Amino acid sequence: MTRSDVREEGALPRSREADGPGGESGRSRRKPQPQSGGRGRHGGRRRAGEPRPRPKRRILRWSAITLAVVILGTAGAGYLYIERLNSNLKKEKLNLGEDGAPKASPNSAGQTPLNILMIGSDSRNTAEDLELGGSKGDVGRAPLADVQMLVHVSADRSNMSVVSLPRDTMIPIPKCTDPHDHKVYEALSLSMANESLGRGGPGCAVATWEKLTNIHIDHFMMVDFSGVVSMAGAIGGVPVCVKQNVYSHTSDGHGSGLKLEAGITYVKGEQALQWLRTRYGFEDGTDLGRTHAQHMYMNAMVRQLRKNATLSNPEKMRSLAETATKALTVDEGLGTVKKLYDLSEEFKKVPTKGITMTTLPTEQWSENHNRLVPKPGDADQLISMIRNDTPLEGHGAKKKVTQASTASAAPVGQIAVQVRNGTGADGQAPVPQRAGAIEQVLEGKGFAQASIDTAPASQAETAVLYPSADLKGDAQAVAKALGVPVDSVRRSTDVSGVTLIVGADWRTGNTYRASAQPTKAPDSAAVLNGGKEDACMDVQKGFTW
Repeated sequence: MTRSDVREEGALPRSREADGPGGESGRSRRKPQPQSGGRGRHGGRRRAGEPRPRPKRRILRWSAITLAVVILGTAGAGYLYIERLNSNLKKEKLNLGEDGAPKASPNSAGQTPLNILMIGSDSRNTAEDLELGGSKGDVGRAPLADVQMLVHVSADRSNMSVVSLPRDTMIPIPKCTDPHDHKVYEALSLSMANESLGRGGPGCAVATWEKLTNIHIDHFMMVDFSGVVSMAGAIGGVPVCVKQNVYSHTSDGHGSGLKLEAGITYVKGEQALQWLRTRYGFEDGTDLGRTHAQHMYMNAMVRQLRKNATLSNPEKMRSLAETATKALTVDEGLGTVKKLYDLSEEFKKVPTKGITMTTLPTEQWSENHNRLVPKPGDADQLISMIRNDTPLEGHGAKKKVTQASTASAAPVGQIAVQVRNGTGADGQAPVPQRAGAIEQVLEGKGFAQASIDTAPASQAETAVLYPSADLKGDAQAVAKALGVPVDSVRRSTDVSGVTLIVGADWRTGNTYRASAQPTKAPDSAAVLNGGKEDACMDVQKGFTW
């Protein structure tokens, strides 16, 4: 049985039942409402104040760019109007975990990159959202983050990288605490990526990404499910393309209902939502094909927004402002339209051709072929490029890796440091006695309290971990002594003291030398450039008409 046989259509919310043997196919649960476009005007009829703001779905990754246009059109509005827009925004805590990735070091010009996590939820808690798809039985259940994208804006604002995480990817989820009822969700060693949102809110998704990538997240954004419909209509539609006639519909009632003729169509209203939800009908019928279609939509939407930014009707702009702010949930540091405007101004500095859409490389999980895991080597390479602020299309590294500097460190002879052998990563066997070899190197440099930690480890890149702020200086001292870069020193509650994990990038030698930094994303990341206007989706066999 293939993954396309068992994964439910994107139009359907992924409930926790899907983890069970009977729930894999989704056929016993929610039925989509496949309409080919007859209700495509629904979004245009929605009154701005109707939907209760909830974190929802697909258009979210460009909500900041949407607001850039919105606020440009309303910047002259009065104080009371701006306050009304401010009150529309929902705000949540940024990070619900115990650990946090370090902020990136400024470049030579003092600039730092921006990282924004865009989250789409399958939650359905309004009548309008249910009308757009889903089951009444889903109302009130914990939401699942079926769409997650990391938007990385380079420090010099010359490029932007967007990395999608397929919802079925199995990754560690850290311990999170709900800020409202203080419920504690213990860490999961391996779970579906989309479960993070239901463990206290979007701040747990942020904590999960930081644990997965060691990239500091500056902000997050979520958008209301029904907001997709209205925002697409407010800008006059988004041009998308299919190579053949497509109809996303199966004999047993699955599919988004999308029905388009070959060529370019400007989709809006519910038809735009159908495009973003379609799995059956695109490429091989898997979640990866749907992700590629979403990337195409986002690129086209950015071009439309920029093209119409100075020409839009003021009333239409105000309507879009109301729609967008009611749809958004953001972190507390992004909780006013002024801050959203400032962020959008940073986005606008990136030229369209500097935008790159990618998907985190994955492969089938050996324990369950209906699930994915990050692909060794390729996933690490892509994450490393984002972390090091390197463009993904072969333009070379943008930031020189710097060494750690010590601060408030104890004398090296008093620093207790444990050494783990993590060289068995990237498909390689562990190097025998590697922890012992580096432990001797540390002793030779005066670290008399260095010792071997036999706990299992497997890590692509060497790192120095510390459990609490008072040990940060000690960890930096270890890194400096070995030549390990500052970005590899980080706080983690997975260790009880300063711990050096010798990664697969340091299998030989006594002094760490960072491996050559990649200058181009791996082919498995399925790169799509924002300036590509002739992108067109392949249609899955059997879904043409």
